[in-house]
Amino acid sequence: MGTEWMTELKSITLHVAGEPAPMWPDDASQEYRAARLALSEAERALRDQVRAVAEQRRALPPGPVLPVYELAEGPLDLSADGPVTSVTLAELFGEHKELVVYHMMFHPDDDASCPMCASVVDGLHGVSHHIAQRAALAVVGKAPIGKLRAWSRHRGWQGLRLVSAHDSSFNADLGVEGTQGGQWPAVSVFTRDGDQVRHAYTQAADFPDGSNGGFDLIWPLWNVLDLLPSGRSDWDPDNDYATALRGAQATTGTVR
Repeated sequence: MGTEWMTELKSITLHVAGEPAPMWPDDASQEYRAARLALSEAERALRDQVRAVAEQRRALPPGPVLPVYELAEGPLDLSADGPVTSVTLAELFGEHKELVVYHMMFHPDDDASCPMCASVVDGLHGVSHHIAQRAALAVVGKAPIGKLRAWSRHRGWQGLRLVSAHDSSFNADLGVEGTQGGQWPAVSVFTRDGDQVRHAYTQAADFPDGSNGGFDLIWPLWNVLDLLPSGRSDWDPDNDYATALRGAQATTGTVR
């Protein structure tokens, strides 16, 4: 991939060497400026810690070789109902050697996914084309493929690879399904060497001690809300916002 845009965009070429981006308006108080500089140091330390943890994650020893799971998949075009085909975990890699899977909480008896999971997948859908340049990406749910596709059409996840593990032990084997069939949200990473697939990493939304925030780094919603003076508060996403948004767009004539 080229970086010609770095020498073409005036947003970049008009930069003055050594000129920093300000963090406050000119009339900000000295108290605010001092507190903001202290916060900037803490943010830099957090960045360094995130990078150190990522390096530790990359240094994990090779995981176990996985069996050949048979999963169900429909066409990328969500407007088509079929054909539904069988796809192996290895085939989900496409041309890549690394695969990211989001395990969506979607029990076969439900008609909608967990609202939290819908929020995560909304974010992944938005960056899926960028991820595809480096690694394969798929969303896996336990519900039958027909339910997954109907829900995905409702959410507008066109172009996202959606796979059903309904007739597979994949979810249970990866530890994202409880003994009574309950589903847990998680993200997993796999590597491929030929037809051999290895497990590299799995992290659920909750840590082993029960505290939450396990995969917040892939969930842009919370990172944005953390910027607000009010913070995350006790608010949670729901599955109704898309319907409300479409209604508002219809009223203002901005439906696309």
